[in-house]
Amino acid sequence: MKRLFIAMIVTMVTAVNWTPLLAQGEATVLFLMINPGARQGGMGEAGVAMADDANAIYWNPAGLAFQYEDPEVDKRGEATLMHVNWLPQFNLSDLYYDFAAGRYHLDGIGTVAAGIQFINYGDNVQTSDTGEELGRYNSNELAVTGSYATKLTPGLGLGVNLKFVYSRLSPVAVSSEQGKGVGATFAVDMGMLWKPSFSDRLRMGFNLSNVGPKVTYIDKEQEDPVPTNLRLGMAYDITKSEFNTLTFVYDINRLLVPKDEDKRDESFLAYLYNNWGEGDQFNRLAHSIGIEYWYSNLIALRSGYFYEDPNNGDRKFWTFGGGVRVSILAIDFSYILGSQDDSPLSDTMRFSLGAQF
Repeated sequence: MKRLFIAMIVTMVTAVNWTPLLAQGEATVLFLMINPGARQGGMGEAGVAMADDANAIYWNPAGLAFQYEDPEVDKRGEATLMHVNWLPQFNLSDLYYDFAAGRYHLDGIGTVAAGIQFINYGDNVQTSDTGEELGRYNSNELAVTGSYATKLTPGLGLGVNLKFVYSRLSPVAVSSEQGKGVGATFAVDMGMLWKPSFSDRLRMGFNLSNVGPKVTYIDKEQEDPVPTNLRLGMAYDITKSEFNTLTFVYDINRLLVPKDEDKRDESFLAYLYNNWGEGDQFNRLAHSIGIEYWYSNLIALRSGYFYEDPNNGDRKFWTFGGGVRVSILAIDFSYILGSQDDSPLSDTMRFSLGAQF
């Protein structure tokens, strides 16, 4: 009995290189690294300091603390959702990613939020060692997140997420193994957003995401870490007037899962401090740079670029996008133009719908 989905997943990971050297098995539940939000997707996948909508639950939960400041203008609640056919170059109609989130402000308490991430890998064929078909099953992964954010000072926000992660790669046992390809864990995200008093145009963000125990599928000896990631960034309004706003954003990402297989056996908490002396640290950073232009807070145009070192992921692509806000509704889209001709990410289109209440 064998699982055909393994070949599909390994092919996707190897070709796409979601995060540095994931093809070598640094982490599992990699869908947690797929960035939601067509708005941020249009700016080169940058958003840790531009976390001013419900997508902040992913990009930086601290941004939720600043979304209800003026009762005359701001809305207490907001909901957003996104659906995307993932890796369109593979032409797999049942490979898709969904994201939904909502936030609500509670007076005297802060802002609470919840989100769901889901990826469907499609149907797979279960066969015997001789090739006889025994049945079919679906493979997917899910993360459910609860969030809380508050202001520590007028210009400093703090946010935290607690998420439950469920991975259902194979609900049936493999002949050479005793268990099934199903595992679960939990993880924590922590974020900060700073709006310095000396400049009303600058924001700086920090988000440490997916800090949690490893996932066990078959047995403890084969457990895999979750993709713990550090994201830092800034946003600066180059132009800010009644009718025109032009914002520059820049993010850097650093995957904190060790390359060394022996170090991956250590506690997930050890990843936070023992993974900074391996090779050229600058080359392990992923860079996102983007711009966003708003006309009268009604129509937006966006563009950006994402870059990874050739020896640490080698993803390079341009992004473009736009958006429209009408009353309480917002519609955003983004498009990825891969710089490599055979990039599976090329031609990825994302659409997001948001509503305030």
